[in-house]
Amino acid sequence: MVYATADGTSRQRLRVGMVGGGRNAFIGAVHRLAMRLDDQIALVAGALSSDPDNAAASAAEIGIAPERSYADYRAMAKAEAARPDGIEAVVIVTPNHLHAPVATAFLEAGIDVICDKPLSTTLEEAEALVALTRARQRRFVVTLNNTGYAMVRQAREMVAAGELGRIVSVHGAYIQDWLTKPIDAEGQKQAEWRTDPARAGQSAVLADIGVHAFNLASFVSGFEAEAVSADLFTAVPGRRLDDNAHVLLRWSGGARGTILASQTSPGHYNDLSVRIYGEKAGLEWSGSRPEELRFSPYGEETRTLVRGGHGSTAEARRVSRMPAAHPEGYIEAFANFYRDAADIIRAHRSGGTVDAARVAQVPDVVDGARGAKFVAAAVESNAAGGAWTPARFP
Repeated sequence: MVYATADGTSRQRLRVGMVGGGRNAFIGAVHRLAMRLDDQIALVAGALSSDPDNAAASAAEIGIAPERSYADYRAMAKAEAARPDGIEAVVIVTPNHLHAPVATAFLEAGIDVICDKPLSTTLEEAEALVALTRARQRRFVVTLNNTGYAMVRQAREMVAAGELGRIVSVHGAYIQDWLTKPIDAEGQKQAEWRTDPARAGQSAVLADIGVHAFNLASFVSGFEAEAVSADLFTAVPGRRLDDNAHVLLRWSGGARGTILASQTSPGHYNDLSVRIYGEKAGLEWSGSRPEELRFSPYGEETRTLVRGGHGSTAEARRVSRMPAAHPEGYIEAFANFYRDAADIIRAHRSGGTVDAARVAQVPDVVDGARGAKFVAAAVESNAAGGAWTPARFP
């Protein structure tokens, strides 16, 4: 499993296994597309379903050898840890309630972790995963993958360079309409588990999409949440968990802001955005136009900065795959995340190093725990009538 890099050197592909993501699952196939794009990762094992027949059929469909297809993730962790060619990292793409137990099993087996968001369904589980990751000296990344877009990376660099001046407000939003009707009650698979408290956690909309908006706002601004005042509600009668969230934030450094998350807003298929305003300028990015940044210096005409165009920052150039106007999108951004994650894990396991600035671009277990703290604080605040609630982790 060796491949040649652009400079002619050879490098070993990172061997990974996957838990969840079998046939008819949604996000597992997306992860597999993203990890294949740079040919740095080999998917060699899996517990793709808790149903043995489905697990075996799913493994066969994507080329995993029968002896490395497992119906139980615990058996997989034990068996792969014992193999000389065992997996080096596990990719977890299960429903939320399994993230923590699966990650724990593989960390204890000495295997690094790539886990879908949210990190866990409770803050206590998140805290335990941070502690275990540190105790076992493993790498643990969380697929808050929107950080992989070139223009999101450029926005982060521009804020850090002071191009906006002192930051006054930071806003993140993720708005969808797919749960406008009670499709969860009608048995739609993806909707049914995402609105089930036993599998989704304390909040549906925040765990599913709100953590993306929160992480994006934090990533670009460099701020952490200090406190929240939240209003969570359910627009569809009878739904077991919230499908809308309006959250006020007090960010570190004195900035204020909002996180808006909705899954019942007709006309919005998948509308993710971040807006940051400073004393000197404003920046806006939208997932619907991911190759552009709207940059507005005060008193001047607004400029549209284009991926690969004049004025691209060093990091935006590094993660761009094609010249300007050769469109790149969601899968390429996700692949950027996987390429960096693979380099970080591979270097850690071989005793090498990766530039600290590059490591900081990839959300880790602490970033995942910050998301869990944000969700827990918002739920607590909502229960207290919107009272300001501490939200900083740790």
